Amino acid sequence: MKIERYLLVMCAAVAVCLGVKAQRYAPVGGHIATEWAERVNPSKVWNEYPRPLLVRDKWVSLNGLWNYAVIGKNAPQPSTWQGNILVPFALEASLSGVGGRLTPDQALWYCRTFRTPKHKKGQRVMLNFGAVDWDARVWVNGREVGGHQGGYTAFSLDVTDALQHGDNTLVVRVLDATDAGFQPCGKQRSEARGIWYTPVSGIWQTVWLEVVPEHAIVAVRTTADIGSGTAHVAVGGGARGMTLEVESLWQGKRVAVQRVSVADSVTTVNLNLPAPLHLWSPDAPNLYDLRITLLDAAGRTLDRVGSYMAMREFGSRRDAEGHVRFTLNGRDIFQFGLLDQGWWPDGLYTAPSPEALRYDIDQTKLWGYNLIRKHVKVEPELWYAHCDRVGIIVWQDMPSGDYGTSPDWQREAYFRGPQCQRSSESVANYYREWAEIIEQLRGFPCIASWIPFNERWGQFNTWSVAQWTKAKDPTRLVNPASGGNFCCTGDVLDAHHYPEPVQMLWDPDRVNVVGEYGGIGYPVQGHTWVTSDKNWGYVKFNSTREVTDTYVQYATMLLDLARMGCSGAIYTQTTDCETEVNGIMTYDRRVTKMELDRFADINRRVAHCLDHD
Repeated sequence: MKIERYLLVMCAAVAVCLGVKAQRYAPVGGHIATEWAERVNPSKVWNEYPRPLLVRDKWVSLNGLWNYAVIGKNAPQPSTWQGNILVPFALEASLSGVGGRLTPDQALWYCRTFRTPKHKKGQRVMLNFGAVDWDARVWVNGREVGGHQGGYTAFSLDVTDALQHGDNTLVVRVLDATDAGFQPCGKQRSEARGIWYTPVSGIWQTVWLEVVPEHAIVAVRTTADIGSGTAHVAVGGGARGMTLEVESLWQGKRVAVQRVSVADSVTTVNLNLPAPLHLWSPDAPNLYDLRITLLDAAGRTLDRVGSYMAMREFGSRRDAEGHVRFTLNGRDIFQFGLLDQGWWPDGLYTAPSPEALRYDIDQTKLWGYNLIRKHVKVEPELWYAHCDRVGIIVWQDMPSGDYGTSPDWQREAYFRGPQCQRSSESVANYYREWAEIIEQLRGFPCIASWIPFNERWGQFNTWSVAQWTKAKDPTRLVNPASGGNFCCTGDVLDAHHYPEPVQMLWDPDRVNVVGEYGGIGYPVQGHTWVTSDKNWGYVKFNSTREVTDTYVQYATMLLDLARMGCSGAIYTQTTDCETEVNGIMTYDRRVTKMELDRFADINRRVAHCLDHD
């Protein structure tokens, strides 16, 4: 009888988390979808290891069907659940199976059970979240284990002491004010329209468990010095008395190894690579593999991870004609690419699968570009790793926020007007989230530039923010305000002009670029988010021939601008996004709107217009 009573209690506890009865998963209809959405399997969703710069062999994905409830933000944890939600898709996304909305006065609760992973005494069990938008608190077996504020970066919680044998109950509460607060939210709006899109709330990247040793490797970041052939590998983790061994491999063969004593929370290991160096560029995206081992005082292995690096240097210089140019590995380069919003009709912020995530990058490369500007959004780390592998340069935006007091547009070359007046809480949050984004992404070789502000959206203290950003990462250029109110700071002057590319402003002491142009609209019947006249583009046509003719006309203008000193340009945009129909592809990625031969040919001419023998 005691055993039967125990089983009944356990079943009841699981039922509270899993709901009264299991529900069959189905995406929410009403909009177009990509072909990858048709293959989403709730029992095997987003199952690729999510941290490519610090890889271990064993991990446990917690993606899949969780229970959820949306209730008042001040209410206690719910005792019953409203249904299933498919993690890692946001509440509002079709692929979540919910398609709901979260208001600022509500809380989104999640619940699921998981088995305690096998681990030895002294090892720690880490619960990892790729990204949760925006304010997350986490409980395991009723014990609060931590939380995080910020919608774009990963966080890890040590849950070892909260675990019990067998099944454990994991509960997450999320608050998300979207554009009603000061938080960075990019293109999300509570009222989606025009250039503003459906909000994204809750878990939108992979959730996973990993067993690590008590002293573990927690971060890897490499800086290249191609002049000396040295890779400076900064490794976080370990403790004094331990040793770090870093090996570099080229095509599976070890080319360099170095052992150093752990000095602090971060230890730098200098690897001298043999000639010839295999430099990274869009035309030759060479990557070295890394194998990093942490050893105790007796030489026994405590932890081992895999990573990779690239030997490459981004910079700028003044050419023979006096123009300041972008450089890559000391050579002039015209950085030419696409404004990439990173939105999906079925997953919103989250691509339906890793294969889908890579698709847009592969198409961009196929079309002849060498660059993607990741627009007011941060992607999963797998996205940047694929840019590294295929050879795509990245300009990384800080997601915009606190739009309410944005300054007026500039009316002269050097802005002298008032800037956004943010609260002290807003300012502190901006710096905290921007610091986390830079720290998480700076290890990816593809990133060439940081963009603290897009246009004038929430633009404040531009001089200080640009200098602070440069101090955080001196190895990359800073584009202080892409298309915003230009202040004489940073490395780049970036002007936006639609539809044709025009260099509206000029600074003889900085790299000059057209950070946005184009926006050629073409609504393809059967492939639009809405069927009404709300679809729009900066200019609008009705055939592939018209779109291609106009595109080639604009791209040819860039060749003239390059001769006059322009060093980069960004076309708007990779795909349609909700009511915007100015993408190279439709929102569902099923139709490309260009005549591909002509399109790719002019792109390659522009991307290589500064090449010298």
